Amino acid sequence: MSYKIIAKYIKNLNFDISKPDKFFSLTKDISLYKFKIDIKSNRYKNNIIEIQTTLALEPKDKNLDKINALVTYSTLVELDKNFTDKKKLEEIILIQIPNEIYPELRKVFIFIFENSGFREIKIDQSVDFKKLYLSRQN
Repeated sequence: MSYKIIAKYIKNLNFDISKPDKFFSLTKDISLYKFKIDIKSNRYKNNIIEIQTTLALEPKDKNLDKINALVTYSTLVELDKNFTDKKKLEEIILIQIPNEIYPELRKVFIFIFENSGFREIKIDQSVDFKKLYLSRQN
C-alpha cells in the first residue's frame, strides 16, 4: 500500500443560527440550501500529509440569510517513504481518503442537525469523489 491513515479528528465545527427567525426559515426552506464539499491538503512532515475535508450547508441564493453549518474533518496520512507519483497522490487526496472518511463526516453533520431540532435533514449516503475528481480535470 502506498499510504496509511494514522489519525482522524474533527478539526473545525461551526453551527451558528443567530436568530430564531433563521431557525424557522431553515426548517421551512431547507431546499433553498445546498451541501458543499471542499478538500484541502497540507504537507505536515516529510512523508505525512493532512487532508481536510469540509462539509458545509450554504444558501443557493446569495441573498438568503446565511446559517453557518460546517464540519472540517482532518485526516493525517503517512505515505510510503519512496512515494513519488504525483498523480497517485492527487487521487489519494481527492478520491481515496474522502471516500474512506465521508461516512464519519456525514454522521457528525447529521448528529449536529438532528440535535438542533432538524429531524428531516437529508444528506447523500455517499458521494462519488471519483466523478467529482474527473469532472474537475475536464
